[in-house]
Amino acid sequence: MLDLELGMKLRWVFAAGALLASTLSASAVTEQLDEFIDTELVSSAAPGLAYARVEDGEVWAQGFGEVEKGSGDRVTADTLFPIGSVTKSFTALAIMQLAESGKLGLDDRVSIHIDAFTGGAASEVTLRQLLNHTSGYSTVQGNSQHGAAEASQLGLIEYAQQLALIEPARTPGAGWEYSNANYQILGAVIEQLSGETYADYIKQRIFEPLGMNESVVVVGPVPDTMATGHRPWFGGVRAASGAEGLRINAPVGGIASSAKDMGRYLPIWLNCEDDVLSAAGKTAMMTPSGPASPMYGLGWSIDPTLGTVYHTGLVPGAETLASINPSDGTAAAVMVNANGGLGFADTWYLIGGAGARALGQAHVDDGSRLGPKVAYLSIALLPPLFVLLAFVSWRGRQALRSKLENLPGKLSLWLPLAAMAGLAWFLVDVLPKLFGGPLATIQLYQPDFAWCLIAAAILAPAWAVFRLAIAYSNRKNPASTG
Repeated sequence: MLDLELGMKLRWVFAAGALLASTLSASAVTEQLDEFIDTELVSSAAPGLAYARVEDGEVWAQGFGEVEKGSGDRVTADTLFPIGSVTKSFTALAIMQLAESGKLGLDDRVSIHIDAFTGGAASEVTLRQLLNHTSGYSTVQGNSQHGAAEASQLGLIEYAQQLALIEPARTPGAGWEYSNANYQILGAVIEQLSGETYADYIKQRIFEPLGMNESVVVVGPVPDTMATGHRPWFGGVRAASGAEGLRINAPVGGIASSAKDMGRYLPIWLNCEDDVLSAAGKTAMMTPSGPASPMYGLGWSIDPTLGTVYHTGLVPGAETLASINPSDGTAAAVMVNANGGLGFADTWYLIGGAGARALGQAHVDDGSRLGPKVAYLSIALLPPLFVLLAFVSWRGRQALRSKLENLPGKLSLWLPLAAMAGLAWFLVDVLPKLFGGPLATIQLYQPDFAWCLIAAAILAPAWAVFRLAIAYSNRKNPASTG
């Protein structure tokens, strides 16, 4: 009997010691995380940051920096941030809830639930293909309405009906390509089947059951409690006025949340319990969803090397990273109130570093950004280059005029106009699409870079025209001076 009592006491001592060691370890990770943020926030372009960190069911939430650059108003764990495309995990969760309630099947064609897709170009697209981005809709198609004034007047179902008329860029199911169009259509399905607006559904079925009382789907004016967004501006950032949230963007990136509320959301993906969704349903969302989508589940990206599921979020003026490591019971959300510039005014070293440290993982990013910096400078230097070329052309005006004396000379005068017109088209049409959308999208996220594109596209043909004007003016003395 004494041996039994002694054994029980020793087990309690060992258990208490293990718990204490775990607590001290978790506290050390949090302390290192806070030190990293304190150091890097100063050199980062982001005025403020908030994070939520989960380990073994325990939650830490903290805010750093300013709500608006230079305001002196401090970010707290209660400050709202737009979480961008992390919203897609909520939209996917809502679809899974509807599936578990028997209102839809994941392999249903969209046309079963939205009549406009029947017999159309996208009639074969299924809900699962929308969830895992294998529908065939492209990134550019998904960003086509960024900044479009007419889109602000549309509801989700109306907009989905328009998307039904657009032929997907590739065959449904043939490959993976991230597209906001997928989740706009899913938002319409949620409204169609629930009879509620997307915002009301998310509030009643997800926010309220999880106690996320500060979180909101932003449709209309932004909340007063939300951090001010900042966008890149020639090596720094400047505050961006809070644009109203559009209904068509609500299921794509419309949620704003706080660090405290994200600390209530992240644990459900670790608890292996039936709550707002069954444990099996949550596991399915965090598992590769098919051969065409090996690194994306249903609303979550998958990193098989690190064993994490995650999603990034990007809206004009703010960025978010939410990461979950189911195998070791850790999760984190990092939110900043700025967009990172192209190479300059970087935010990702801060976001990625905080996210890695929050999960106890190595941070392998060296923060150099050489490639993006070269890309940025190659465009930013074009406008002054064309101004310089115009000055050189004026200085060499007599030589230009002499080119009119023969056919090769005339061709050398006119060919640059065609080349510069082609360059202008590339700068304002082709290049923005390589970044995932039209020029209007670039203006929303990288306004300084967009203005460089626009200035270069104007000045390139203007220089060629100016050069021609010099050659054909004052032709009395065509002799070359040099």
